[in-house]
Amino acid sequence: MDKTIKVILLTNSERIISEIDEVGSEIGEPDCKLIKPYDVKDLVPWMEEYTDQNEFMISSDKIITMSDPKPDLLKNYLEKIN
Repeated sequence: MDKTIKVILLTNSERIISEIDEVGSEIGEPDCKLIKPYDVKDLVPWMEEYTDQNEFMISSDKIITMSDPKPDLLKNYLEKIN
């Protein structure tokens, strides 16, 4: 199965690139799994100063929009995570 990697703009203006997986959940529960999210600006693991975790659950209502990353950004991200 192909990975879905997107650039994500969050409601708090953070921009991240991440593999994303929609998961079933109860109303009000987180319904998106971010796998290996990275800060777009510095291309460092998202929230690395707070945790060693590399998977996060987030509610889709915290996401303003998602888009496909530019080829160079995608290439750099894939090099970082592999």
